[in-house]
Amino acid sequence: MMNITETVKQLIIINVIFFLGTMFVPAAFNYLALWYFENPNFQFWQPLTHMFMHGGWMHIFFNMFALYSFGSTLEHFWGGKKFLFFYISCGLGAALLHSGVNYYLYHDGLNSLIENGVSQSEVVQLLSEGKINPNWSAVLGGMDKVTEFGSAFAAPAVGASGAIYGLLVAFAFMFPNAELALMFIPVPIKAKYFVPGLLLVDLYLGMSGRSIFGGPSGIAHFAHIGGAIVGFLMMWFWKKNQFNNNRWDR
Repeated sequence: MMNITETVKQLIIINVIFFLGTMFVPAAFNYLALWYFENPNFQFWQPLTHMFMHGGWMHIFFNMFALYSFGSTLEHFWGGKKFLFFYISCGLGAALLHSGVNYYLYHDGLNSLIENGVSQSEVVQLLSEGKINPNWSAVLGGMDKVTEFGSAFAAPAVGASGAIYGLLVAFAFMFPNAELALMFIPVPIKAKYFVPGLLLVDLYLGMSGRSIFGGPSGIAHFAHIGGAIVGFLMMWFWKKNQFNNNRWDR
């Protein structure tokens, strides 16, 4: 494993500072996490700042370990500026798709409630206070659907995972035969199979609204997918237009 590169090191430091900072100043969390854009807590800078926020020690550890493992390799080949542009773009793509899915979930549920005689102002007021009405389950199809509806409006998103998924896609583009492994899968798998497989699992869990262990997910799976899509599009464009003669494309 190569030494950590400069931009990756700076990103890790920033993430740690944000993480520790919100532990000492909890109120900062509401200003820096990504809230749904119709939520009163939303601010225009949050699509950027949310990718430097994390929800716990394990969350930041795994993201920073992935950033170090894959990011240093990519920065070594690209240089700091190109790497940072790619990383931030994937993080913004993650925020965009996550917000788009939340828009659909929120308005689909809201329209159903309004059609069944529920006041829109009542719904917005309750959700803005972080509350839900259990009676909505009769309209939306169960408490899981009510929770999903409420979370779309009222649950903030944090983490570098969307940007990290972009890095995973880029790594698979550049080193398709490199062998990767998860702690739950002791057998190494080539990157060209590992990364698409991981994305399919995320897509399934995002569509089902469940976690891999059952129960509500609480993970922004579509943010992962959004980061991966942006990463794929950028790699495809760069490979087609700029990198045809680079050694990793031979």
